[in-house]
Amino acid sequence: MKAIAAQAASREKEESVSTITPATTRGRDGSARDRILDAATELFYANGIRGTSADRIIEQAGITKVTFYRHFRTKTDLIVAYLELQAAGERAAIESARDQAGPEDALSNIAKVIGTASCMPGFRGCPFINAAAETPDPEDPVRVVVDAHRRWTREVLAEIATDAGAADADTTAGQLLMLRDGAMVNGYLSDPDKIAETLQIACLAVISSSR
Repeated sequence: MKAIAAQAASREKEESVSTITPATTRGRDGSARDRILDAATELFYANGIRGTSADRIIEQAGITKVTFYRHFRTKTDLIVAYLELQAAGERAAIESARDQAGPEDALSNIAKVIGTASCMPGFRGCPFINAAAETPDPEDPVRVVVDAHRRWTREVLAEIATDAGAADADTTAGQLLMLRDGAMVNGYLSDPDKIAETLQIACLAVISSSR
């Protein structure tokens, strides 16, 4: 029974982490579009979106150029699809962390998910921060997706702050988002082992001081 419980816990951990680290379409129907998106996800995250050519994605996906452009008219279309997939995964992770939890527990759960993701092999920080750093034009479709996801994240954090009794939920949400960003960057640039604990303490301190 203990072994079964441990396996279940391990699967739950892997599923929660996979939604905040680069998500893929694996497990779906294995269509050409899915193979393209899976290859792009791996290559964009590892090498950067501008440093990855369409030809490299085509080669890794094992498809022809005709097939590639049938599904994605431009590389930008593919980048947008990649980021939308990441956004869906991260939103699912955040909503799961909030599910049936009080505001402090929700923040602690989110901190744990980020901390665990930061310790995963191949972790290279936040895909949205990475994409924004490579895309300076705020009107670019890539930035539009990034900005939309960050607005959603800030709104969720504002809801958590409101539930926690923050006097100024929007300001508190901005502070929590900054902590989230810093944790993701720190997890890539330095020792990630204590990211979850440090982020949890910092988030709870922000909530406490906001009341």
